[in-house]
Amino acid sequence: MVPRRAVASMAAFFLLSYSTLARQQPNTNLGKDANGNSLRLAVKTGHISNYDESKVKPYTLPDPLVLVGGKRVRDAQTWTKARRPEIVRLYETGIFGRIPPKTPKVTWQTVPIRGFVPETTTDMALAVGKIGDGQDAPKMNVMLYTPAQARGPVPVILLLNFGGGGAAVAEPPVAADIIAHGWGYVTVGYQDIQPDKINTFDRGVIGAMGRAPAADEWGAIGAWAWGVSRIIDYLQTDRRVDAKRIALHGHSRLGKTALWASALDDRIAAVYASCPGEMGAALSRRDFGETVDDMAQNFPYWFAGSFQKWVGRWNDMPVDAHMLIALSAPRPVFITGGTQDQWADPAGEFLAEVAAGPVYRLLGKRDLGADRLPPLDTPLLGGDLAWYYHTGPHAATEADWRVFLRFLEKYFAG
Repeated sequence: MVPRRAVASMAAFFLLSYSTLARQQPNTNLGKDANGNSLRLAVKTGHISNYDESKVKPYTLPDPLVLVGGKRVRDAQTWTKARRPEIVRLYETGIFGRIPPKTPKVTWQTVPIRGFVPETTTDMALAVGKIGDGQDAPKMNVMLYTPAQARGPVPVILLLNFGGGGAAVAEPPVAADIIAHGWGYVTVGYQDIQPDKINTFDRGVIGAMGRAPAADEWGAIGAWAWGVSRIIDYLQTDRRVDAKRIALHGHSRLGKTALWASALDDRIAAVYASCPGEMGAALSRRDFGETVDDMAQNFPYWFAGSFQKWVGRWNDMPVDAHMLIALSAPRPVFITGGTQDQWADPAGEFLAEVAAGPVYRLLGKRDLGADRLPPLDTPLLGGDLAWYYHTGPHAATEADWRVFLRFLEKYFAG
């Protein structure tokens, strides 16, 4: 394990920021509004959470199809060779941070297991990925479930789940349905890759680097995305897996991670980002629910250190959520929101998908097919961008999952 002093500079920065905030405003949680929505105070700017559509100020989104120099992108080649890499760099330098060029090697060991999931006989295998060569190196525990009767490699859904780091990792609520489709699924607990806690850059893969991240390097979201790619490295070697049909699921902060991982790794064939909210699929320029200020204050370690410069300057960011979504084009993306999760701004998530549409159309794919929110619990699945707004909480519900499987059938069937 890397000594804490090896990352003292970054840890001290975050601890100082937190202690300063605590002295200025011990409690930034201001309770609930009349509709039960969380009210939070952003100390540096004095901003308080807004849930009133009439108070959302007009905003202008950066055009995903205009290069930084002002030239319009008119063909797929210019998008692929120029504009897309440009947007990735903008996210690397000012939002999620770049992944260092030399990261710890992951060594995999597999352990075959025979078992069951509800109603369906399934083959299970455990793969353990050791991150680096330290004596107490972190380990990613990856479970692979495939149909026992499969005659060859099958498509899989990779679930980047809560858990790990010694905590249990759940299976999808539709596990039997996935197997019945003739597909497989893979689970990993995100804290096996990097802890989800401030002052832990001496642990996980970032700790295995032996140094603090630079201001433009990865925080936890970047580390989790790195872990997804290393798991895909392994899945490409497993004869049970169709490596060209790997979908990625993540919920909440892991929905943000799923979108960023897909931006960095085009081996991800489809994305299911559940309630990804601010700095995921919700438009940052739209002042509704959680904001950039809240993110920077409460979860600074998820991002690059350079992310702090956007506090109070949302409209100055050269990117917004529609561009993060567009980085997955032409691959399919499915996004959800919940009525009891206005903190994540479901309307802003929907609008970001709408604004990503021009990139999909440029690449010969279908956009969302609507520019106004459909009725609740009514999925939009006709395009390569898909949407489902469920009645209920901040969760990846069983109904969400069933809608996603319907969407995925267009790409994974046969």
